[in-house]
Amino acid sequence: MSVLTEFAIFPLDAGKSLSEIVSKVIAYISQTGFNYQLTSMGTIIETPTLTDALDIINQSYIILEPYSDRVYCSAKFDIQKDKNQRLEGKVASIEKIIGNVKK
Repeated sequence: MSVLTEFAIFPLDAGKSLSEIVSKVIAYISQTGFNYQLTSMGTIIETPTLTDALDIINQSYIILEPYSDRVYCSAKFDIQKDKNQRLEGKVASIEKIIGNVKK
């Protein structure tokens, strides 16, 4: 099974620059061992179960909670039972068709 989760989580009342605080969440995600991709608008993570994905979001909230009285989170899930390694695979399949994508 493959659960692709794209989510963004950040404090709403911690000032204009949130990089230092949000980097604590990314440090945690990198320690989980799950494959992930940081983007300018959120983070994409691939886990074998929905429970793993939800646990990561919950732990991300726990990390941010001391810094804020209000935390915003949005999340999208793509769950497919018969696949894995889709984080790279989805991009590779497009690149195969159209060539290298400008990064």
